[in-house]
Amino acid sequence: MASIKEIKTQITSVVNTKKITKAMEMVAISKMRKTEERMSSGRPYSEIIRKVINHVAQGHLEYKHSYLETRKIKRIGLIIVSSDRGLCGSLNSNLFRKVLFKIQNFTQKNIPCDLILFGLKSLPVFKLCENNILSKITHLGEHPNILKVINGIDVLLKKYQIKRIDKIFIAYNEFHNKMSQYPKIIQLLPLSRIKSETISTKRWDYLYESESKLIIDSLFKRYIESQVYQSILENIASEHAARMMAMKTATENSTERIKELKLLYNKVRQATITQELTEIIAGASAVSTG
Repeated sequence: MASIKEIKTQITSVVNTKKITKAMEMVAISKMRKTEERMSSGRPYSEIIRKVINHVAQGHLEYKHSYLETRKIKRIGLIIVSSDRGLCGSLNSNLFRKVLFKIQNFTQKNIPCDLILFGLKSLPVFKLCENNILSKITHLGEHPNILKVINGIDVLLKKYQIKRIDKIFIAYNEFHNKMSQYPKIIQLLPLSRIKSETISTKRWDYLYESESKLIIDSLFKRYIESQVYQSILENIASEHAARMMAMKTATENSTERIKELKLLYNKVRQATITQELTEIIAGASAVSTG
């Protein structure tokens, strides 16, 4: 059985750990709220530009964009969005498990995968795929720089345009609420059209002030950039929510552990006092009978 001193040391250690986890929980709550606001404000833009793209795609375009072209899959691109830091439960591991399963399915069909990695936590997981990693983007922080994001994915988009990649996916954690975040893999390219009853079956075309090719190129590129940026914001919000829950659980476990250690401390202290009293009584009896 542990001594009283050892138990007191353990109690002190757990109390200090509880203070740290509680502080981290409060920080995660604050960061999650701010990131959730940015994420929510970006969703309407992403949704509207997606509808605009779909509307343009319904028209009779003289210029057929490569982003709408469906080709035979010989090589794919995969953008993986993870966090820079840990202590967020199984958030990253669930995402990586889903991504690795996806890569394995394509590998079995002899379809190689080129990767774009966001976040430090993805680097060791995909170390064996080093030859297929096109770029690594880390330390985006709480306010991701849009230019840094664009530069990171640009090499993949260029490979798609010259037909060296036939399909592009993005994997990230989608934020639902502070209790629920789900790993998600969606297809970025080629663009899939929205199925909606509000879109007419008729065809049309637009009049462009500038050359239609330049406008459509710019519009499609902005769409992809907005989708990737929104996915990163979703992942950051998910990270803070997962960390908040992980630290809350750790704090609750610390509280329970402190109760257990205090109970053990009292039992050991009581046993020690009982033993000392027994020894005193035994000694007194020996003296009186001697």
